[in-house]
Amino acid sequence: MSALKVHNLYRYFGQLQAVNGVSFEVPHGSVCGFVGANGAGKTTTMRILATLDYPTMGVAEVCGINVVNHPAEVRRMIGWMPDHFGNYDHMTVLEYLDFYARALGYKGKERRQRVQEVMEFTDLVPLAERFSNKLSKGMTQRLGLGRSLLHDPQVLIMDEPAAGLDPKARVELKHLIRVLAQEGKTIFISSHILSELGEMCDSLLFINAGRIVHHGGAEDLRRSADALGGVLYDVQVANEAQHVADWCVLQPHVEFLEARKHGGRIRIEVDDPAKSADVLARMIKDGLKVVEFHREERNLEDAFIDILGRIERGEKNVVLPPPTPASQPAPVEVSTASPES
Repeated sequence: MSALKVHNLYRYFGQLQAVNGVSFEVPHGSVCGFVGANGAGKTTTMRILATLDYPTMGVAEVCGINVVNHPAEVRRMIGWMPDHFGNYDHMTVLEYLDFYARALGYKGKERRQRVQEVMEFTDLVPLAERFSNKLSKGMTQRLGLGRSLLHDPQVLIMDEPAAGLDPKARVELKHLIRVLAQEGKTIFISSHILSELGEMCDSLLFINAGRIVHHGGAEDLRRSADALGGVLYDVQVANEAQHVADWCVLQPHVEFLEARKHGGRIRIEVDDPAKSADVLARMIKDGLKVVEFHREERNLEDAFIDILGRIERGEKNVVLPPPTPASQPAPVEVSTASPES
């Protein structure tokens, strides 16, 4: 049995299709990164798993329990950390966590002990008397993580927890996530920072336009994109950096990927040293004052963009879920009894 299981999940908001036939499973004790552009369907999927929204059609389960039919049971198993959450004026960090521990049913000595354990784990003890609405972004995220851990959930669902954090805070967050995974917790985490997800996650789940386009390890993703062939180069010039982009537009089999301060990154379609040497020679012949030209390894961002490009071009070798139905699906069928509140 998987910690998270989603099968043929759809979610419509009127005519807007937010989630489009999503299916995946996340095993117990693993860290799964959930990646996609804004509006791709990440948060909607996570909110359904957290019992905060209903699917239009399909099944979502946490530890084998249906999130629609048994939301109260699911909530006891998950810790939900949204991208934004409210604080209270004039409530200290200690009071904030104590308030939520009371709401979860902890009492007396057990409550005080649980709050202390969470504060020690998230390094909030030195901030116990600080007002919860006067913390830095990194401290606030640690407070949110602490709140989600109070009832010792089996599964953590984290929506963009690293957004807006400084480098030190991101390192601390990565460490806490790996410690939680080592303790056997399942973590489902969304982020736009692909390099960091590649370091901390056991698998990556990519969603685009409401559909899953990749599910596997970081190396699997790189290999799938490498099927395109080609090679990446960083080009630095003494001319205006824009000259590199302008030159690439007129060249066959050369693609400009990213502007940089003194040039940019380009992709040469054929991974052949002779072809790369020919591109460099043409650059110099056409007046580009090349001061640096070196090969770069493909990163996760490159791989993701390659996959999206292949989908947009309609290539048939891109593995996708089954095609969507022609008409809007009927509402999901649940048990005749009213869902638990």
